[in-house]
Amino acid sequence: MATPATRETLKQYALRALGKPVIEINVDDDQLEDRLDEALQYFSQYHYDGIQRSYLKYQYTDADKTRITSDSSESITKNSVTTTWKEGNNFIVVPESVISVINIFPFSNKGSMNLFDVRYQLRLNDLYDFSSTSMVNYDIVLRHLDFLDHILVGEKPLRFNQHDNRLYIDMDWANDLMVGEFLVIEAYRKMNPETHTDVYNDIFLKRYVTSLFKKQWGANLSKFDGVAMIGGITLNGRQIYSEALSDIEKLETEIRSTFELNPAMMIG
Repeated sequence: MATPATRETLKQYALRALGKPVIEINVDDDQLEDRLDEALQYFSQYHYDGIQRSYLKYQYTDADKTRITSDSSESITKNSVTTTWKEGNNFIVVPESVISVINIFPFSNKGSMNLFDVRYQLRLNDLYDFSSTSMVNYDIVLRHLDFLDHILVGEKPLRFNQHDNRLYIDMDWANDLMVGEFLVIEAYRKMNPETHTDVYNDIFLKRYVTSLFKKQWGANLSKFDGVAMIGGITLNGRQIYSEALSDIEKLETEIRSTFELNPAMMIG
């Protein structure tokens, strides 16, 4: 059995599943490419194997600081009244492959403690001997300190939409982040099938591509429905189209009910 590893081999796999070369599949190559793009988009949007959890870092620059500390304005005139609205440029542009940003690493000094830090004193005085000291109290104290940090400092609010590729972070950019420091975000990004070629061999994707090709084939033949061919064969494009729609509906129900991540995991 052929193992698809490229766009072209996946395309040929689906065409053979429909009967090629025994049966002529009346679909233009551009139409096949469109349906293949559609299948890959659906696969990356709803199938957990079509995305990967990533940690991306970005270095804050002088150009970012200049842009973010200025505002964009828009004037609207209606009924002889002009109003001017301003919007902050507090965003960074993320790669197009990112479909969801769920977290940003907190800005804190937990990684570097000094002599007067409460966590340093706690470990110095209470955890000098792990064999005679209970870890329960230490765990409770750390949870309490984390809770205080959450209440008093809080998290940086995020706003993100994959169609404009802008990650808005509502914070004091002038003071919370210094030029040269890094932002680290936790995000879901699409698997690149050109790099991870095993995507083309996914069982669901192969079935879905085949069904979309069949739908396109049926749509093309439906214009000649009932036409008698040489040898008494009659084209029945509507039946092919109807069968493809049924197959697609079953596959999309399967992916949404079985392979889709919980939406709460994808929201920042």
